[in-house]
Amino acid sequence: MAADATFTDALWRSIEGIYADILAHPFLAGLSSGQLAKEKFQYYVVQDSLYLKDFSRCLAIASSKAPATPIAEMFLEHSRTALVVERALHESFFAEWELTPAELEGARPAPTCLAYTSYLFRVGATGSFAELVAALLPCYWIYWEVGRQLEAMGSPEPLFARWIETYAADEFAAVVRQVLKVMNDAATGLPPQAHAELTRHFVTTSRYEWMFWDAAWRLESWPAG
Repeated sequence: MAADATFTDALWRSIEGIYADILAHPFLAGLSSGQLAKEKFQYYVVQDSLYLKDFSRCLAIASSKAPATPIAEMFLEHSRTALVVERALHESFFAEWELTPAELEGARPAPTCLAYTSYLFRVGATGSFAELVAALLPCYWIYWEVGRQLEAMGSPEPLFARWIETYAADEFAAVVRQVLKVMNDAATGLPPQAHAELTRHFVTTSRYEWMFWDAAWRLESWPAG
């Protein structure tokens, strides 16, 4: 690693191929072109709302494992934001689609959503603070990068443009930078084998990010029952 390089620089290099595959996915291309089927975007938003409930709980676990009070407070605030701010975005979509609370109450996580959050809970239960941050980081970082990329391209569909703007916003960028700093600080002084474990978690959940969009593209459902 170069003298001025950070641990997160190395993490990003580890997923360059995955990120390229994410950007090339037809779901994201459809957001930018405005031609993504509304049915697929609606599926995605419903699954994302379910995902964020568990992601918020994992952020609370990160808070409980944090080595210092300011970091614990930061993750608690992020946990609240995941429920309140993101929910407001989702509910604005649900209102446009005239989905009732009763209809949403019946929604259940699809296989990819459940697998992704189950992995995060496992790392939270068995891993260190640094491991959990590494597993949580792609949901922050990849969404920021995707948001910036798609904002540069624009979208003629107002619904999709609203989603893109959320993750391209300066406010979200500030949150991501906070977590990047925490990750770099947590990795400092750890031995190479620990860095390898952090990278493994980061790569795994980055793959889950691709899989989440792909599940929406395929309208994934449970294969039996």
